[in-house]
Amino acid sequence: MKVLVTGSAGQLGVAITRILGQDFEVVALRRTELDITDPDAVLQMARRVRPDVILNCAAYNDVDGAEDDPVTAMAVNGFAVRALATAARESAAVLVHYGTDFVFDGGVEEPYDELAVPAPMGVYGTSKLLGEWFACGAARHYVLRVESLFGGGAEAGDSDARRLGSTLDRMVDAMLAGRPVRGFTDRTVSPSYAPDVVLATRALLEADAPTGLYHCVNTGMATWFEVARFAAVSLQCESLLTPVTTDSVATRAPRPRFCALSNAKLATAGAVMPPWEDAVTRYLAARHDST
Repeated sequence: MKVLVTGSAGQLGVAITRILGQDFEVVALRRTELDITDPDAVLQMARRVRPDVILNCAAYNDVDGAEDDPVTAMAVNGFAVRALATAARESAAVLVHYGTDFVFDGGVEEPYDELAVPAPMGVYGTSKLLGEWFACGAARHYVLRVESLFGGGAEAGDSDARRLGSTLDRMVDAMLAGRPVRGFTDRTVSPSYAPDVVLATRALLEADAPTGLYHCVNTGMATWFEVARFAAVSLQCESLLTPVTTDSVATRAPRPRFCALSNAKLATAGAVMPPWEDAVTRYLAARHDST
């Protein structure tokens, strides 16, 4: 299987390149090597590589920055996916595109499933939802929504990858440095451990599972404070942790408060995701082993 990976320098791209590269031919492309907002460049690259699968890990992930730069957010998260879908269709390749929980407004009390109607609250979520729609332009496609992604560079000791948009990575970095950490008590998530996302992606592809939309998160849900406390207890630095509410922190863009996702459909397709506690435990062990 030949796999073309866009956005290979990000957390998920690093994990995909490392894990899938062990068994498949992976062509990993950084932003400097392929500008996915250039449709002609995308098409020419697909014609040159002739991939069986295109994995789109490229994204504009600055949630607050998107409010001030909607053009870039829409170009990268939305319209670029249309170019990738066109290239996948011409190449007869499967397109895998990664989405986000920010397509929801958080106004529920039970985990969202794939039938839930999106209602993004800001530019970032809207741009990602647009990308989901465009991904459907590929004849065979998977849209995998991930949430609170963490751990892409942990096993490789890649501190740069860890810092790319990962709340948990930054929390653990701070704890290990002896700095105080704040955790939201009123924002509920289902974290996604990057290596587990990669293995789930591989399982779907190898099983030739039904195409479409899946929630690709670790099993369970917790507030960010609960996630941080679990890590802090393991690191024996619980005293560094302070509970806070979202109202106490000023942000440019609104955040959905309850965004746990159900991964039941993913499990039915043959990709069972471990509990988030198990994922965090393995992540911390991987970081320890890499130091």
